[in-house]
Amino acid sequence: MLEGLMIGLETAFSIKNILIVVGGCLIGTFIGMLPGLGPMSIIAIMIPVAISIGDASTALILLAGVYYGAIFGGSTSSILINAPGVASTVATSFDGYPLTRQGKAGKALTVAAVSSFAGGTIGAILLLFFAPALASVALLFNSPEYFGLMVVGLSAIAAFAGTGQISKALLMTVIGLMLATIGEGALFNAPRFTMGLMDLQSGLGFITLAMAMFALPEAIYLVLDPGRSKTEGGSNEIKDLRITRTEARQIAPVIGRQSIQGFLIGVLPGAGATIASFLGYAVERNIAPKEEQDQFGKGSLKGLAAPESANNAACTGSFVPLLTLGIPGSGTTAILLGALIALNVSPGPRLMIDEPQIFWAVIISMYLGNLILLILNLPLIPYIAKVLAVPRTFLIPFILFFTLMGAYIGQNNATELLLLVGLGVCATILRFADYPLAPLLIGFILGPMLENNFSRSMQLYDGFSFIYERPMTLGLLIFALFLIVLPSYRARRARLRAEGVADGD
Repeated sequence: MLEGLMIGLETAFSIKNILIVVGGCLIGTFIGMLPGLGPMSIIAIMIPVAISIGDASTALILLAGVYYGAIFGGSTSSILINAPGVASTVATSFDGYPLTRQGKAGKALTVAAVSSFAGGTIGAILLLFFAPALASVALLFNSPEYFGLMVVGLSAIAAFAGTGQISKALLMTVIGLMLATIGEGALFNAPRFTMGLMDLQSGLGFITLAMAMFALPEAIYLVLDPGRSKTEGGSNEIKDLRITRTEARQIAPVIGRQSIQGFLIGVLPGAGATIASFLGYAVERNIAPKEEQDQFGKGSLKGLAAPESANNAACTGSFVPLLTLGIPGSGTTAILLGALIALNVSPGPRLMIDEPQIFWAVIISMYLGNLILLILNLPLIPYIAKVLAVPRTFLIPFILFFTLMGAYIGQNNATELLLLVGLGVCATILRFADYPLAPLLIGFILGPMLENNFSRSMQLYDGFSFIYERPMTLGLLIFALFLIVLPSYRARRARLRAEGVADGD
């Protein structure tokens, strides 16, 4: 290991590779800021450039830099204009955008940058020491365990619901699951619920739904409430970038916990940064004291730090199954696997032995890349946040342009624009009726993975026997039940306490 590490250090710290890391991070960051152009798109575009480099180590360092740079930059549009173009930054918008509306855009971007750096760095350190051991743990997870993990993700919807809104959140989750069934099913290739439209055969696009749930209603709100943009957020408040010592003490344990949890979730093939960010947010809300719980969704720094730490750590963790087993853990790492094969590199258990310069150089470049991202992004925050000083007459077309562009690029057909407008109007009505929109998106994202793994489990174990035949699956389902019952128990206890106080008066 020590010899391989020295080879990796020598490779990663060559002048050429340091410049490649800087270039990859810059490209990824700026592409990540644009809603609709996620890491998958930019990595696919960058593959020919990487292959033309020739050296496999340098090529993979470039693609890895673009990957975590895009995740790092993806939080910006979520925080500033409530337009999460990447699934893993949806949870960032829950508290990031309310902070922006309170005139704390600079602070929100600083917390996101620091949390992302910490998550990526802790993930890189864990990857350095535990990659081979974690690869064997990842192999213990099969379809039943992934089904249980998806149920845990769905059961966390209580964390995204306000006080007394659990039933509304459950309803929105069910709607999200229903929308996820549009298109071809897991068991059969026949289209479902497409109403005869060929454009719906591949299902609804995530970007279209995300923009319809968050960005489009925001533009409509700006039109309906002209005074809001004048009273909230301004160029004077953008200068508030510092995190106070009290705030640092508040978010430090959150960053530590979610970096480790996010990394472990990222190690599991098929889980990825999206699950990690949602679970990170849900866990932190559920373990927070009652008074802090009420702040989640309204501009909590903990609510912002948790998903940002988790999704960046998960991105690093996703390289464990890719490099040690040759198994892609997400769509993005599947594209990276294709790039490795194109470069005549065979990822798997022998990669560490046969080509240590690739394995260790990529891991070391991740730490270097996260440091570069922090150095590049912190000085840019005041200038990035200036977008909020743009007059409302320009800001609304700006939001609409990126919303429509993101939806169209996602599927390349005009039907997506019609769906975007229709779903956006429905989302605005639901928002007026005080229905939480986040659970709908969670149900939509986790729905296909839930269905696929449930179908495979039923086929492999001939019915529901997989629940009690697989102890880990049973444990995950019990944990999911606990997550559902806990908020109801807390609410009931608070109500009884309030009634007791009232009787005492």
